Amino acid sequence: MAKMKVNMLEGSLAKNLILFCVPVILTGILQLLFNACDMVVVGRFSGSEALAAVGSTAALANLLVNAFMGLSVGVNVLAAQFFGARDYDNIQSTVHTAVTLGFVCGSVLAVLGIMVCRPCLEAMGTPADVIDLSVTYMRFYFLGMPFSLVYNFGAAILRAQGNTRQPLIFLIIAGVVNVILNLIFVILLHMSVAGVAIATAASQVVSAALIIHYLRDPGSVYHLDYKKLWIHGKLFKKILRIGVPASMNSMLFSFANIQIQSSINLFGSAAMAGSSAAANIEGFIYIAMNAMHQAAINFTGQNVGAKCPDRVPKVVRWCLLYVTIVGLGIGGLCFLFGKNLISLYTQDLQAIEQGLIRNGIITLTYFMCGYMEVFTGAIRGMGYSFSPMVISLLGACGLRIVWIYTIFQMYQTLQVLYISWPVSWALTTLALIVCYAVVMGKTLKKYRVSQEETELC
Repeated sequence: MAKMKVNMLEGSLAKNLILFCVPVILTGILQLLFNACDMVVVGRFSGSEALAAVGSTAALANLLVNAFMGLSVGVNVLAAQFFGARDYDNIQSTVHTAVTLGFVCGSVLAVLGIMVCRPCLEAMGTPADVIDLSVTYMRFYFLGMPFSLVYNFGAAILRAQGNTRQPLIFLIIAGVVNVILNLIFVILLHMSVAGVAIATAASQVVSAALIIHYLRDPGSVYHLDYKKLWIHGKLFKKILRIGVPASMNSMLFSFANIQIQSSINLFGSAAMAGSSAAANIEGFIYIAMNAMHQAAINFTGQNVGAKCPDRVPKVVRWCLLYVTIVGLGIGGLCFLFGKNLISLYTQDLQAIEQGLIRNGIITLTYFMCGYMEVFTGAIRGMGYSFSPMVISLLGACGLRIVWIYTIFQMYQTLQVLYISWPVSWALTTLALIVCYAVVMGKTLKKYRVSQEETELC
């Protein structure tokens, strides 16, 4: 089985970053296209209420999923450092721990999501004409969580090695299954949001099966043996040390976004549908930003593991250049063609108008989110995950919540609500720059001391 790997330790960083990121971006774009297909199908064939029901669950679903998904960051960093150090025994242990942990956490998440979705949606002020559909969607959606986490934890292992091509292939296959089942369940069987959720869960089973099959390759350094599936205590603690702050970081963002979603709900189902469509479009920009986050984590992790931290600042500079170019490029296109893009999701003129308000504010400023992602990824790749969590708590999440209860209360418009995003990105990025400089200094000092001790020996 041929292995398509990117060399993160040698060669041109500019070229290797592109080779790494392009499959990650395509993977994310395809995933969003398949998610967009879910929303287009349900919006066109089941109405604006069904579209609002699916879209309004995103913030809550992300909060619950991110409680566990952040652990994959711990897996990613640990595996990248082991690959950089060529520590193959620990790579094996990390693989078996990751797969086991993914299934256990996914099972817990499935039970939790099914149990708490209705009371949480009620607390968010979800309108009466939407909430039953939203609950139905979430309960079916969470049935696929054990398989979703297994896929994501397995993909983290492959990315750590520099293999971003296989997750793309697996997603294409699973996505095609998702689209076909969408058309069958929603259009032919008239299952509305339940059909979309079941199709999504089924595609997650497919993606998990494919990645498990790939990891089973006996000729690979990460060969998965069912008999060795276990959570190794020492590695688990290291995964938690990096992964728990990453989970908290994602949860805090999701919590802040839930507060924003609750405020959007005050404007009615048309605003909810328009915001859902615009948010889905923004996702295409975020995918490119997050690809650089993944690159920063993995390139930094491997170089630190290989005791080559001097390359880390170069990695960060190239990632920042790419997020600027890509963020402004894709964001500009989404701004220019905003009305046409939102019209793909819904034909409701009021919903389209509401969606354009969000589109006009966020798309052109999204590159600042990319800056935030790059610095966070580099800091995590060096093994520091607590600091970005604290900065996100204070800078992004705290500011958005304070904004809702102060500025938004004085000027209750969607424009004022949406401005909280670019403001929080800018302030959080400034704090992360300072944090990165401190962590980079510590890492370089630690490496130089270690090098001097080796020379003395």
